[in-house]
Formats: sequence, structure tokens, C-alpha cells
Amino acid sequence: MPLSQPPPSRYADGDGIRYHYHDVGRGPVTVFLHGGGPGCSAWTDFGAVAGLFAETRRCLLVDIHQYGRSEKSPIEGPMWDHHAAKTVALLETLGIEESDFVCNSWGGSIALNLAAKYPARVRALVVTGSQPVPYGPLGPLLDGGRRGRIARDRYYGGEGPTKKKMRDLLAQLEWFDPDAIPDDTVTLRYEQSLDDAERQLAAMSDSARGDWQDLTPALGQIQAPTLFLWGLHDGFLTPDYPLMLARMVPRASLHVMERVSHHPQEERPREFHAIVSTFLDLTASTDPVRQPQPTPTH
Repeated sequence: MPLSQPPPSRYADGDGIRYHYHDVGRGPVTVFLHGGGPGCSAWTDFGAVAGLFAETRRCLLVDIHQYGRSEKSPIEGPMWDHHAAKTVALLETLGIEESDFVCNSWGGSIALNLAAKYPARVRALVVTGSQPVPYGPLGPLLDGGRRGRIARDRYYGGEGPTKKKMRDLLAQLEWFDPDAIPDDTVTLRYEQSLDDAERQLAAMSDSARGDWQDLTPALGQIQAPTLFLWGLHDGFLTPDYPLMLARMVPRASLHVMERVSHHPQEERPREFHAIVSTFLDLTASTDPVRQPQPTPTH
């Protein structure tokens, strides 16, 4: 059932980075990694579906480095390599060897790189609205490849963050139906965006985020079953883009959901849960790579 309040906060080290996360439910471990918009956190992006998944899974809702209540220190070097390595270190601290990943936008690029570089860590992968390569049909080169950056600059610029600017950002880029955006979502994102360290990072341009990486070489190395779940009306990338991605990842498929934009897990949580849980459950039961092999007879 849906959760009305976030589970208790927990903190753990990931190779020197202090991570904040929520841990709820029992069963196969599923890691949720959120998007990179102003005020995003694990709870703002996945709170609507956390309770549904927690009925059958152990859900780790992780605030990515530089977001939510996790550490806000600058990143040096390749950004997706940094996030993948630190996330794996966090899982090592928590004693988790292998897990499923359900990820939105920024978090999906992290997980794709993690699946390529640390294949033993990933059972299956669900990615929504991510931009791991800088080309393709209506890809992230649209608006100079900086649509997210432009939106962030507008949000923090001028008179600074306001609830109205947050609602406008969600309506323009993240939700299909602006009238359906909950007031609580606007408030949570707005209040998190006021965090002093988060505002300082926003003021540092993209230099504090690390060096951008084109994940083209990584996509072909991913062996985990991967589902690209896309909103038909995604505010950043049309479904032509994930179709291209699905053809680049060896064991990938694509599902396009109608009447949603960049955050289908929030706009249609029960349908999102049904699609994702079915994919993960079927993968666990039918994936020949994961099935025990019969003992040879002599």
C-alpha cells in the first residue's frame, strides 16, 4: 500500500561519501536512484511507489551524491564512473552483493554505467527518462544538450526559488497533466531545493558535477536484462531515443506508457509498479543466466 510518510532516515558510507537512504520492505533487494532536477531526492521521486514495491521487495531509496540529504561535495573526474563506484561502495557497506535497480533520469545513467562496470552487482535494470548518450533522435543535444541545465538556471535565477517556479518546472518538463501535480510534491521539491549546499552547487555551473561521459561504449557491455520504461510525452526525450538505447543494450526492451511525461512513477504509480514488478519477477524466474545449472552426470 502507498506510504503517506517517508520511512526513517538512515546514513552509511560509500567510499568516503556520506549517503542518506531509506530502507523499507523485505524480499529481493531493489535500489531506487532518482533524477537530477532541483529538489529531487529518493523520496520525492519514488515515494509514490515505495509502499507498493515494499510489499514484496526490500527497497533502498538512495539519495544520490549531491542530492537530498546525502553529501554535497563537488565531483572531480568522469561523473558516471564516480557515481557508479560510490554507489557500489555504499552497497558493500550495507552488505548487499547483488540487486535490481529501478531508476529515473540522472539515476538511470548511473545504473547503466554501474551495470557495465560492475556486472555482478546488477540482476536487472529499469530505466526511465535517462540520457546516457549525447546524440540520437530528439536526443539531449536538443536545446544545445542543456535543457535540464537551462531549467535549473531559470529556477535558481532571478528572484530565486519559489513554489510557483517549482510547479511551473514540473508542469513543463516532468508531468503530462499539470492539474494532477500534488501540492505535497511541489512543497517537498521546493523545500529541498532551498538546501544551502544544493544552492551552492547550482551556482557552480556544471563544473561541480564532474566531467560528462558519453556512455556509448558502456551500453554494449551491459548483460543484465534491461527495461527502458518511457513516458510517451517525456519533456526531454521522445520514445525514439530509448528505442535507440534498447537496440544498443544487448538484452533490452522498451515499454512506452501513455499520458505520462518524465516521471511516470509519480503520475501513474500503480501502473508503473505493475509493469516494473512483472518485469523484475519474470526476469528472476526465467533468465537463463541466473538459473542454477544442472549438475553434469558421468
